Amino acid sequence: MSRESASDCKLLEVADLKVAVDVRDRQFSIIKGVSLSIASGETLGVVGESGAGKSVFGSAVAGLLEQPIRKTGGEVHLHGRRIDTLSGEELRRLRGASIGMVFQDPLTSLDPLFTIGDQLIETIRTHKPVSYTEAHAHALKLLKETGIPAAEQRMNDYPHQFSGGMRQRVVLALALCVDPQLVIADEPTTALDVSVQAQIIRLLGRLCRDHGTSVVLITHDMGVIAEACDNVAVMYAGRVVEYGPTREIIRNPRHPYTRGLMASIPPLDKRPDRLQQIDGAMPQIGHDLAGCAFRSRCPSAFAKCEGDVPQLIGDERRSSACWLEEDNV
Repeated sequence: MSRESASDCKLLEVADLKVAVDVRDRQFSIIKGVSLSIASGETLGVVGESGAGKSVFGSAVAGLLEQPIRKTGGEVHLHGRRIDTLSGEELRRLRGASIGMVFQDPLTSLDPLFTIGDQLIETIRTHKPVSYTEAHAHALKLLKETGIPAAEQRMNDYPHQFSGGMRQRVVLALALCVDPQLVIADEPTTALDVSVQAQIIRLLGRLCRDHGTSVVLITHDMGVIAEACDNVAVMYAGRVVEYGPTREIIRNPRHPYTRGLMASIPPLDKRPDRLQQIDGAMPQIGHDLAGCAFRSRCPSAFAKCEGDVPQLIGDERRSSACWLEEDNV
């Protein structure tokens, strides 16, 4: 499905999601009221620095939070069905059948004691009423689709016998083996060489288009977002500070933080004397500032930024959480 022809049907809807961590007798907010949606066939990028809350957001959507981190508010709906209130067993079945996961380190998704073929076949047969022969054929087809050379022979290999890039291809096959409606890919290319990163991102996009699967792609790399995503949500300190079509945000970022991320990307046409950076650091958990969390690092901050927290200003298609946006409404 092309970017232009993606359905308007909302597959995933996240409303006012809040997540916190319990430390002794205190509770610290990590996700502070995030609302996002993704259409069927769409790829949504979630981007920001380390500590912005991107991975926690993905884990909360998939029901993978573990104590002391927990959801404290909001709702998550998949195709109109609320899923954040499901029991542990119901969530496990849902993740296998409707939500696929791709993590930064593929070894966290693969069992070192079983062959790649056994793991694919077991996953397929757990969620589909098929015979061993049918599951084996489907697993082999997926390995070929993901570009594993000599796929039939490699079905009998163990995870440690694959390179990092090949392991990530196997994980993509594992995530898609029961045709999920949604794939959440959390930093799927960070541990890979640059040339392999590009291959995996292109492969992820092609496979999800072929299978009609929506994607939430979590990354800190705006280059990956530009290559793969229809829309992008920029996160900072547990909130979405800008949202909209990827091409528009790259060409005309509205939030000062997004502008800083774009300015930090080295230009291809010349060699600058010095790389640009965003001065300062993101607030640590438990050290929330009044007003805008970015104001201490923002070159455009003014008095109002010290008051109320800015909410997203705009519409469902394009919005920014910055008081400067009031003049553009």
